[in-house]
Amino acid sequence: MVVIDSVGKFYKNGPEELHILHSISMTLEKGKTVVITGESGSGKSTLLNLIGGLDYPSYGSITVEELHIETASEEKLSTYRNRHVGFIFQFHYLMKDFNARENVMLPAFMGGERRQQALERADHLLDQVGLEKRKDFHPSKLSGGERQRVAVARALINSPKLVLADEPTGNLDERHSKVVADLLFELAEEYNTTLVVVTHDMSLSEKTDIHYHLREGRLEEQ
Repeated sequence: MVVIDSVGKFYKNGPEELHILHSISMTLEKGKTVVITGESGSGKSTLLNLIGGLDYPSYGSITVEELHIETASEEKLSTYRNRHVGFIFQFHYLMKDFNARENVMLPAFMGGERRQQALERADHLLDQVGLEKRKDFHPSKLSGGERQRVAVARALINSPKLVLADEPTGNLDERHSKVVADLLFELAEEYNTTLVVVTHDMSLSEKTDIHYHLREGRLEEQ
């Protein structure tokens, strides 16, 4: 489903080039789960941003089905991000003035789905992540673990082919980290979604089909 071929990323700083990723290559099959571990600054988030169409590679190619990320227009990338990719970040980025169900339905509503239909699917997803009694609560009234479960539900609202999670348990304690991680992998399997998680938490590698490690911008299969 996703083919990454000799991808690199660098930024120019005057006459110098700061290389973040060096000739990364990998193939992600549909429905597989992939965990990429690495220290802070190893390039994990940069790689995820490239796969998600949030940035362009400096060289190499990224193909998601028939979409070529490196040459796609911003309009095509916007459609790709909304309809085919679910994002989960270390910080939940929920809208503080919206309750849980409104936060979850928002990507579907923005993608053109009728409000009532989007809310009904949001309710179903919130039931799946164990928040059936917290749907009408705003983020300020939810715990950190609950907010991240809302973020998981939001990532799945458009039935994406690909879910990209950047340190999804990074701000949680051990107990809530396990709850969120278990939910994420279980729902990815249920929805037959390709899941890519980047993290410094080595325990997540035990749940995955494939484990890579990024070291100074270079990818190593474990």
